[in-house]
Amino acid sequence: MENEEAKKGMADEEVKDQAEEVAQDESAEEAEGGEDAGAEGEAGAQAEEQPEALTAEEFQKKLDEAKAAVLDIRMRSQAELENFKKRLEREHSDHLKYASEKVMKDLVPTLDNLELAITYGSKSEVCEDMMKGIVMTQKLLLEACGRHGLSVVGKEGEPFDPALHEAVMTEDRADLEPGTVSRVMQSGYQLEGRILRPAKVVVNKP
Repeated sequence: MENEEAKKGMADEEVKDQAEEVAQDESAEEAEGGEDAGAEGEAGAQAEEQPEALTAEEFQKKLDEAKAAVLDIRMRSQAELENFKKRLEREHSDHLKYASEKVMKDLVPTLDNLELAITYGSKSEVCEDMMKGIVMTQKLLLEACGRHGLSVVGKEGEPFDPALHEAVMTEDRADLEPGTVSRVMQSGYQLEGRILRPAKVVVNKP
């Protein structure tokens, strides 16, 4: 009886050992299968990351496109630089041309007073000798200002121009063309083509 129980216990232990060996073999196979699958996955990912090889024609096309883009950027930069240089030169030229504008504006009232003195003083014989000196002073002053670009605006008989003249009234003169300046009430002045002050004039009726 005892021998039978001993044999049965030995048989159970053998079955148990065999089951453990089978389980260990299966675990080893699963581990190897997982490693193989992981390796295959990594290889597939690397294969996907690698770019496709370009043909010689495609490579040359991309190279030509890149060259054209660089050339376009270079030409645009050169054009912007040239425009910037021209703008600086124009601003510098304008600055030099109109540098005396403030001084000329300050001289305009003096020119106005000389003109008024000549207009009213010439009507008196007593002031005849003095008028010669005033006329000469006005002439020299206008010549000096003219060397710096100042010129008088407004002459009798010239066509009325709203950009140069300010009409204060109209009159009807048969000896002048319609729409022309019939009288200059106050002379205007311009500096290098830029109006400092328009001339106040009387316009002949059209």
